[in-house]
Amino acid sequence: MAGMKALLMLENFIDGKFVPCNSYIDSYDPSTGEVYCRVPDSGKEEIEAAVEAARAAFPGWASRSPQERSQVLRRLADLLEGSLEEFAQAESKDQGKTITLARTMDIPRAVQNFRFFASSILHHTSECTQMDPLGCLHYTVQAPVGIAGLISPWNLPLYLLTWKIAPAIAAGNTVIAKPSELTSVTAWMMCKLLERAGVPPGVVNIVFGTGPRAGEALASHPEVPLISFTGSQPTAERITQLSAPHCKKLSLELGGKNPAIIFEDADLEECVPTTVRSSFANQSWPCLFLLTVLSPDHRETHGRCSIHEGGCPQSCHCPHASSLQGEICLCTSRIFVQKSIYSEFLKKFVEATRMWKVGIPSDPSASMGALISKAHLEKVRSYIKKARTEGAQILCGEGVDKLNLPPRNQAGYFMLPTVITDIKDESCCMKEEIFGPVTCVVPFDSEEEVIQRANSVKYGLAATVWSSNVGRVHRVAKKLQSGLVWTNCWLIRELNLPFGGMKSSGVGREGAKDSYRFFTEIKTITVKH
Repeated sequence: MAGMKALLMLENFIDGKFVPCNSYIDSYDPSTGEVYCRVPDSGKEEIEAAVEAARAAFPGWASRSPQERSQVLRRLADLLEGSLEEFAQAESKDQGKTITLARTMDIPRAVQNFRFFASSILHHTSECTQMDPLGCLHYTVQAPVGIAGLISPWNLPLYLLTWKIAPAIAAGNTVIAKPSELTSVTAWMMCKLLERAGVPPGVVNIVFGTGPRAGEALASHPEVPLISFTGSQPTAERITQLSAPHCKKLSLELGGKNPAIIFEDADLEECVPTTVRSSFANQSWPCLFLLTVLSPDHRETHGRCSIHEGGCPQSCHCPHASSLQGEICLCTSRIFVQKSIYSEFLKKFVEATRMWKVGIPSDPSASMGALISKAHLEKVRSYIKKARTEGAQILCGEGVDKLNLPPRNQAGYFMLPTVITDIKDESCCMKEEIFGPVTCVVPFDSEEEVIQRANSVKYGLAATVWSSNVGRVHRVAKKLQSGLVWTNCWLIRELNLPFGGMKSSGVGREGAKDSYRFFTEIKTITVKH
């Protein structure tokens, strides 16, 4: 028990104060498999206290002008940016991703989330219509809803948590947020900045714990009128059931089984390295984000790409870029390649995949870190075992190549990027979201055929199309059942535009206008004069 004293102990943040919990759960360092942190195992009691605080804080916060709320968000962004390195170190250790990725993408994007919504909240306009014959003027206003319940996942902990908190409080709501119990540290650290930024007590409440206890208590509470959730479809189904009796507003950003369609006229020199990243990583954002998100001082300190002034092209092997072990809903996990170039693409793709270095998160040369947990690692491995039993070929990665790690990290949750071929579309590896560094590469003949096969799964989040034929690009993109389609690139985002999926990939959209609509209620007012 003496070793337990060295563990990091988190506390809930309710009504502007840190509050201990009666029970705790262990959180593991994914790179070593060792317990390093204890997280509150909150339930109904803690959620009730947070609701009381959020309810009391709502009238005062909602009555503030957009300009006043914007100033608070900007101060919070500045404070977070000033602690960038501390937060990056914590995110890397907690989640297992490389320190390079946390430093150049996760924390900068969290900073940008606050700045983006601090700005966008000032530029919304309302509708107005005159009815002269009746002497009436109609106009609309958008009012904050009340208490927003926010549930965020473990793959991009602070990044996705702030993507929810920022628009919610910018619109005048108070929030109760539940981060994943697997990755709670940076949310807890952010709480220390809220008072300094001018966030009043009760406006932002963070309650830590598991989905079945804290999450369900939040989703079912009658005084929480809306829930924004990012995560798995089964959890979304449960949230929907709990929310239905209260007619809550729901925003559900769920999984994907995203296809990449590579036609014979694709530029393989650009396509191959980008498709490696889209399969196993999250590598095309960091340099582009640093050019626009960080202050000049941080750009120099934390690795701005000085080569590409407009942001790195998709084929850039920038040393500042890093990966997320395929643990992102936008990753490519089905690669359809036209038969005439299938062999050539596959050879180059496997060669490029083998160049990716799996290493400890603190290694600046590592392309990939550790997966989030032992259970998740075993789940991902089970798909590869299933593929083998079906007669598929494993060309590289798990069970084929050797993984070299330091002795201290042998028990960590590491896995090599893995490429599967000779697999049928009906296989679970082609149908289900694996959420790990595994991708399947299969051939196709015609445009009509590949569109049908790409649309044959229950998900519809994102897709990628590679072709030099502009007409084909537009034609295929229109027919794909995906909320996002990238052509000849991957993961280039414009935060003003809608983000979200079709079918089982979610309900609703996120982005400047879409988030504002979700976190407000539209009211029509008619004045007769």
